[in-house]
Amino acid sequence: MGLIRHTSSVIADENDQPGPLFDWLSSGDVPLDESGALKVSQTSYDYTRPYWDRIGVTIVGRHVFDLTGGWDGKPPGGIDHVVVVTHRPEPEGWDSEAPFHFVDGVEAAVAVAQGLAGDRMVEVAAGDVGGQVLAAGLVDEVRMDVVPVVLGSGKRYFGSVHAQHLLEDPDAVIQGDRVLHLRYRVRR
Repeated sequence: MGLIRHTSSVIADENDQPGPLFDWLSSGDVPLDESGALKVSQTSYDYTRPYWDRIGVTIVGRHVFDLTGGWDGKPPGGIDHVVVVTHRPEPEGWDSEAPFHFVDGVEAAVAVAQGLAGDRMVEVAAGDVGGQVLAAGLVDEVRMDVVPVVLGSGKRYFGSVHAQHLLEDPDAVIQGDRVLHLRYRVRR
């Protein structure tokens, strides 16, 4: 079911800035989406684009939602819906027709996302919510885009997960330009 994807063992610095973690998304020659703003190497495109095309719903925390301004009510990257895990109501003045769903708790978020995804995949953003979904045993695979950057400190990939979770050996290891794409199944 779930899938956690993000970059590096740290996903942002202490100020929620990704710094050079996403440079690989703009350092290539091949447009990754219709906007043309994201350009990657052919190798990264061949790995990333088919995966992105399978995502129907992304689960994020309220913090990410607020940082992005809710993507102005339009889910990013061709995704149909975004499920926001939050204890707060949707923002005042939020367009109720926007394909965003505000739920309390990761189990509820996964249930809503699975219902919305149809035959497409549910993606879970890294960070605190990703760690909570992993800890709840609701993740089947983890994808990481590892880049040659050491931030030293910042926001952790799985948030504040306190228990050990084992992954299988990677079943995909793809070398892009300034990025290593990895995919692991979660060991049950």
